[in-house]
Amino acid sequence: MKKHVVIAGGTGFIGSYLQHKFQEQGYKVSIISRQTPHISWKDQASIVQALEGAELLINLAGKSVNCRYNEKNKKAIMDSRTETTTILGNAILSCENPPKIWMNSSTATIYRHAEDRPMTEEGGELGEGFSVDVAKAWEETLLSFDLPNTRQIALRIAIVLGKGGGVMTPYKNLVRFGMGGVQGSGKQKFSWIHVEDLLQIILFLRDRHDLTGIFNVSAPNPVSNKELMTTIRRAMGVSFGLPAPRLMLEMGAIFIRTETELVLKSRWVIPERLEREGFQFSFPTLEKTIKDIIK
Repeated sequence: MKKHVVIAGGTGFIGSYLQHKFQEQGYKVSIISRQTPHISWKDQASIVQALEGAELLINLAGKSVNCRYNEKNKKAIMDSRTETTTILGNAILSCENPPKIWMNSSTATIYRHAEDRPMTEEGGELGEGFSVDVAKAWEETLLSFDLPNTRQIALRIAIVLGKGGGVMTPYKNLVRFGMGGVQGSGKQKFSWIHVEDLLQIILFLRDRHDLTGIFNVSAPNPVSNKELMTTIRRAMGVSFGLPAPRLMLEMGAIFIRTETELVLKSRWVIPERLEREGFQFSFPTLEKTIKDIIK
């Protein structure tokens, strides 16, 4: 009988990568999604059936934050995380043979804007504002379930980089069209994780039966926004990029219907718990990461 993994919200860039890699390892992969032909979020019985005997549940579900934070979108962003997490928790409670591990996505944005020191799981300071409120509610929903037979892990995931998806496409386009200079001051920190390291972290935590709780999922060497853009330009063979001051970003964000927080917040996050437990990163530096993505 095949090993079984369930990926909720698994049709995007990250979910598709994980699905492919788990299938390569011989897993049966079930996807829960609003999209057909996958298991519907409205079909509780099918969700329970999928989770019965599964080795691993990974929840990535949530509306994209790449939008304007009006009241309608804010409600959808919050509900798409807390409601899906609640559905999964209740489904696990209904299982006779529940999944051994439930890994629920969270976000490194839960920490405050930090230009003075890195944020760790134990010593990091949580921030304020809508994005932080979403992250807190997301984790609280996960950890509110008492599941004695299922390990619960919250993955505070930094910005995920990889080929053919995620944020690399807009960054490459900025460089390609001569706009690949610093954004804002350029001093804000950029924490990331290569999608392959994200997969390996999931496998590492799967096999470490003693580990539960919250983990920062980020590479160990964050860089400044200036270093980020310089590294991408170098990899693409572009020597110069026009900067984008804060005012320009604010105006542009309104035009393309997004928020400047996505590029201006300083995310200085390090994976203290993972490193302490012995995880080895394949892509610990931005230069190695970008070289792998841009060839």
